[in-house]
Amino acid sequence: KQWYQRRVAITAGTAASPSTLLPLELVDKCIGSRMHMTMKNDREIVGVLLGFDDFVNMVLEDVTEYENTAEGRRVTKLDQILLHGSNITMMVPGGEGPVGQ
Repeated sequence: KQWYQRRVAITAGTAASPSTLLPLELVDKCIGSRMHMTMKNDREIVGVLLGFDDFVNMVLEDVTEYENTAEGRRVTKLDQILLHGSNITMMVPGGEGPVGQ
C-alpha cells in the first residue's frame, strides 16, 4: 500500500518559491480528504483520497460513482478504487458530488 503515497520532490532541480503551490503539492495536501472528480467518460467519482503517484493515478476509499445513462443516473458504492490519472478531467477538494444527487 505504500507505493501510491506521494513523495515530496523538487522538480527539474529548482525549488518553487514559498508562495507558489504546485499542482501535485495541492493534491498532496488533500490526502485524507474527500474529493469530487469528473472523469473523461462523464462519470463522477466522490471518495476519500488515500494516495497518488507522479502520474496522478489515485487510490480512493469510501467511493460513490455517479453515471448518467439513458435510464437515468446510476449510483454505485465501492469500498476502494484505483483511478488512472489520464482519465481525470477535474478534481474538487472537499467536493460532495454532483448537484441534484
